[in-house]
Amino acid sequence: MPVAEIITIGTEILLGEIIDTNAQFIARKLRDAGIDLFRKTTVGDNPGRIADAIRQALQRCDIVITTGGLGPTVDDPTREAVAEAMNLVLEYRPELWDQIQSRFRRFGRLPTENNMRQAYVPAGATAITNPVGTAPAFIVRSGDCSVISLPGVPREMEYLLEREVLPYLEMRFKNSGVIKARTLHTVGIGESQIDVLIGDLEKLSNPTVGLAAHTGQVDVRITAKAATVTEADLLISDIEGEIRKRLGDWIYGVDQDSLVEIALVALRLKGWSLAVIEAGSDGELIRLLSSTNETVSPGVSPLFQGGEILQGLPEGNEFLQILRDYRVNRQVDVCLGVSIQPEIERQVIHLLLITPEREVTLTRPYGGPSSYAPRWAIHHSLDLLRRL
Repeated sequence: MPVAEIITIGTEILLGEIIDTNAQFIARKLRDAGIDLFRKTTVGDNPGRIADAIRQALQRCDIVITTGGLGPTVDDPTREAVAEAMNLVLEYRPELWDQIQSRFRRFGRLPTENNMRQAYVPAGATAITNPVGTAPAFIVRSGDCSVISLPGVPREMEYLLEREVLPYLEMRFKNSGVIKARTLHTVGIGESQIDVLIGDLEKLSNPTVGLAAHTGQVDVRITAKAATVTEADLLISDIEGEIRKRLGDWIYGVDQDSLVEIALVALRLKGWSLAVIEAGSDGELIRLLSSTNETVSPGVSPLFQGGEILQGLPEGNEFLQILRDYRVNRQVDVCLGVSIQPEIERQVIHLLLITPEREVTLTRPYGGPSSYAPRWAIHHSLDLLRRL
């Protein structure tokens, strides 16, 4: 199975001025193509450092993909850096200059003299024309390795990766296998608890099992490598079954499933409407549920009937009575209350739920950063709803 590395280029990324979404997009596409990604590196706009990063990558892998640094300005040094890393000179390609000028004409503009820099590529490179931008991409072979340089503009990078680069890689590495991943989402259980329950599975080599903790939930990722999609699915299915046996209903969904959607499905199956009262959480749950009403089809009554944000922090019995009265006054089936009370070294989360069948009162301590407490409370309150 071929091995790849990604080098994202741009001082603005190192300074935190922009978020590198390109590497994430490329990583997912490589995974789907059955290509192992071992490293992702970010380098500023310095040709020497970029060249060093490429040289090091070429010693370890079959494919190096760079993004960024293909513009027309002095601080776009990727062409020069790739040529330096591979002991090549830059050569002018008149056909690329023609394409660049044609692209500018479509915009009703004339290229400036520095745009001609974009018509240079390392000697012997395979040029990739860019119909959605002005910066051509290119591929340079060095023995069994390929360096593929793509623009940094996400729209251009994505277009060229899907239309040009992935077909090239598929042709070069035929029948290299596939990599598939499935993510199980859990709520109500901590990362360390999950590790105790499935730690032996995390030591497997294929499929691999890994944990990713988020505020209020933990993801369990299963990744399999195989010759075919069917074989990969079977590998994942066997391990997924074992994980589900051990974690039970702490698992609420898979891959793109969201906890709020799962909770609303539980409400809809009951035919119940919902209202929310929040105290100390700045109305985050109300905003989240309100956004789901925007996706309701015409003619379908929204499940969420609104909510209220309390200015004070009521005590347990007082809060419960407020919920009871609010449920009657709003004529809803379910009323959910979330209260976050700060203490010296922690936050105390109070969750109250009133349904036509029962009343539930839960108190949970939260010792993390106070700014994360609302998100943690939201996940646990939605967990209450999904278990209706």
